Amino acid sequence: MEKKTLSFALFGNVYQNEKSAAVHHVLAVLRDNGAHILIEEEYNDFLRRESLIADEYIETFSGSDFTSDFAISMGGDGTLLMTASRVGSKPIPIIGVNMGRLGFLADVSPSDFAATVDALYSGSYTVEDRALIKVESGGEPITGYPCALNDVAILKRDTASMISIRASIHSVDRREQGEDSELLTTYQADGLIVSTPTGSTAYSLSNGGPIIVPRTGVLLLTAVAPHSLNVRPIVIPDTAVVELTVSSRSHSFLVAIDGRSQSLPEGTTLTLSRAPYVVKVVKRAGARYFTTLREKMMWGADRRS
Repeated sequence: MEKKTLSFALFGNVYQNEKSAAVHHVLAVLRDNGAHILIEEEYNDFLRRESLIADEYIETFSGSDFTSDFAISMGGDGTLLMTASRVGSKPIPIIGVNMGRLGFLADVSPSDFAATVDALYSGSYTVEDRALIKVESGGEPITGYPCALNDVAILKRDTASMISIRASIHSVDRREQGEDSELLTTYQADGLIVSTPTGSTAYSLSNGGPIIVPRTGVLLLTAVAPHSLNVRPIVIPDTAVVELTVSSRSHSFLVAIDGRSQSLPEGTTLTLSRAPYVVKVVKRAGARYFTTLREKMMWGADRRS
């Protein structure tokens, strides 16, 4: 039976050429399988400028203006987050080729890429749906892609003083019925992180938040350096809507959506809720979350033994 032609859109890190060193291998594997290859324009220019690919013709595209069977992220977890923002609401599964250090999201090593592509053609893989947080602003608009696969962080800026973040919660159903939200608390802290289960192993974890297994249907709120020791991380259902209003001595604050930061004036109300679509991440058959947790993050490791 004739092999189906699959198309792949490549994205990559354009700041560190060592994180694209395996691009020759990736392209060779795709060509050997008769794949249709597209490369994001900025990444293609970077590869040619650094002489990482030859002057051969490869189809390019700009930003999110593409369609393909799969997207390939060449880099670390940060590059995969960028790739997810370009894929947006398109139901295109992402393959994370790990050229970084940890590679918790981007978990396919370059040496395993050929086997991964074989699995795609044979159907020996799964696709995990990962939830996103959508950010809406009641004042100055959010620029760029307004959704986060990992987390949304509200942070102080331009001053050593903490900021005040009033957090209220209500369900989508009650919001649609016009009911008022319920005050959770007013955080006095350097910031607040609202993360998905996917993002629970990122910034939130470094601030004392718990690890949450993907696809558990929750959001996690973790304060950054809270003034009160009584403030602890809290887990809420992802059917809830989170409203945040910030006060600051500098009269402004930062909102970082998967690391893409923007300054907003104090008094701006941010509304955070689960996005109406998901990010699809390719996992090879046999991949296990808790195995990755133990191996990548040394979960439960005891050096004494």
